[in-house]
Amino acid sequence: MLATRPSGGPSSAADAAQSLTAVEQALRDPTTPPDRIAPLAAAQQLGYRSLAANPDWVPAVLAAVPVALRAAVQANITAGGELGLIPGPTPAAIPAWSILTPAPAAQLLADYHDAAAMAGVPWTVLAAIHLVESRMGRIRGPSTAGAQGPMQFLPSTWATYGAGGNIDDDRDAIFAAARLLAASGAPTTISTALFQYNHSTHYVRAVLAYASVMDADERAYLGYHGWQVYVSTASGTWLLPEGYRSPQT
Repeated sequence: MLATRPSGGPSSAADAAQSLTAVEQALRDPTTPPDRIAPLAAAQQLGYRSLAANPDWVPAVLAAVPVALRAAVQANITAGGELGLIPGPTPAAIPAWSILTPAPAAQLLADYHDAAAMAGVPWTVLAAIHLVESRMGRIRGPSTAGAQGPMQFLPSTWATYGAGGNIDDDRDAIFAAARLLAASGAPTTISTALFQYNHSTHYVRAVLAYASVMDADERAYLGYHGWQVYVSTASGTWLLPEGYRSPQT
């Protein structure tokens, strides 16, 4: 599979409000067929990317979406904005990543709940970290700092919290993240614990914003599970589909 330029998405604030309303309602509806989740997630992700690119649309979109969805829409906007504020260089080229198909949503959800029960850490925070760090395990490849695996552990930190597991295994990495957060003060001081995970207040706010959406409605997780990998480089933004493999790997 090849990297492609992103296409589609709302063309106005009114289109964005209409699209996000339909998508967010359908994702929360238990009668929505499972085969509809992936296209709904793709439309959802494009909607929020469009808002990030057109911040002047945000007030009109928030005013237009139903009150019941407004907090979720605002939280997703906030999370995307906070992640965009994390400092770091724009890569010159697409990183040396392979893009995998994630484990089934139900399997990962069970892993989050099991790890939460073990360590007393909110499952939604573990899911939000997984989303931010690797798009639920899609990204396989080291970070510029040398972090590895679906929850992006430095090997030295993994040696402390990995419990002899596989750094590239979703379940092992989720449990390791739960141990690290618990050792850092979660759930009592979850913000402090998250700051130990990643020393950025923008990161902490983004993770908590995504977690708040899932706290309000567990089915919101299904949308996040379907989000794909976009990467911004010096030459522009690229969509890396599942099955993509960098020539550098």
